[in-house]
Amino acid sequence: MALIKSNVFFTSLLILVALFGGAIGGTVHKVGDSKGWTISVDYDAWASSKTFHVGDSLVFEYTKDFHDVTEVTHNDFKLCEASKPLSRYQTGSDTIALTKPGIQHFICGFPRHCNFGQKLQIHVLPASLGPVAAPVPRPVRSPSSSSSRSPLADSPVNSAPQYQMGPSPAPLSAATKSSVWIGLCVLPLLSLIFILV
Repeated sequence: MALIKSNVFFTSLLILVALFGGAIGGTVHKVGDSKGWTISVDYDAWASSKTFHVGDSLVFEYTKDFHDVTEVTHNDFKLCEASKPLSRYQTGSDTIALTKPGIQHFICGFPRHCNFGQKLQIHVLPASLGPVAAPVPRPVRSPSSSSSRSPLADSPVNSAPQYQMGPSPAPLSAATKSSVWIGLCVLPLLSLIFILV
């Protein structure tokens, strides 16, 4: 009996991981946009126009005979030193998953390419939690002067609090919709797991 419960638990856990991993998709950032990974792009400007989160990925597209993607330390990034890479990619179309928050550094390991500006530094933020709900509206009293009060000013209808609504929430993105879907599917599955175990 314990073996069956254990198998049910692990099978359910695998299903949960598959559902959770498949439903959440981060943003895919094509480095350099249409120009790709090459010498003639201002990667500082490109990176400053983006927000990177854990779960996102970078896609480096380049001519593999003339470039590569070398992940390096901060010091090696400043020195354009590619001899001690943390990782090196050489396919011409590399997708790198952003798995941890912090600053990551990439350079081209071909001689002098980094010195000519083929280098990228990004700041990866923790995973995004989606849009934040609008604040709850509070009563707003309309100003009134005592000299120009109408006879209806003190009626129950006019003395009720007036509410001012905040901006409408943003429409749900695909990531948010998938997060809602996960919540609707995963929570009952978790309940089932704990009941069975």
